[in-house]
Amino acid sequence: MEITITTLALLALTPLLVWRIYTRIKSRMVRQRSIASRHYTGVLVFGAMILVPAAQLLGNPYNLAALLVGAAGGIGYGIWGLKLTRFETGAQGYWFTPNARLGIVMAMILVARLLYYGVDIYANQGKGVPTPQLTESPLTMLCVGLTAGYFGCYSVGLLRWRRQKRNEIDAV
Repeated sequence: MEITITTLALLALTPLLVWRIYTRIKSRMVRQRSIASRHYTGVLVFGAMILVPAAQLLGNPYNLAALLVGAAGGIGYGIWGLKLTRFETGAQGYWFTPNARLGIVMAMILVARLLYYGVDIYANQGKGVPTPQLTESPLTMLCVGLTAGYFGCYSVGLLRWRRQKRNEIDAV
């Protein structure tokens, strides 16, 4: 890789970018109001993050397996994350406080892998190397599956908790 002013600027700005992404994710891992439409959106988005690549990987069983293993691991971590979550029900509605460390780690795994992917594309720019697709790397598929499985499972768990609390209130 040739060291140019642009390369030095990117190298200098990468820690700033990582720090901004980290603080943005960290700010979302605090006590928050449970809004059902957000949870349904989470189920749809993170479900699509698994199903769309899976449909593209039907001819590549190794990468498909990495995606599915990542999703299974993410679901396991999602169940664990729900057990560590503090739930609150009050007159003002439903509230939850996720486990910040687990949520940040799951999100930063995908961010780190995408940053690596971006650096790889930048390093091979102008060398005649074709740009790889995200689905070509089993490690990327593992990271996508892990992150999508975790946040998708977490969204489903929050919907189930809300439904359970609503049924308890209706029963009274």
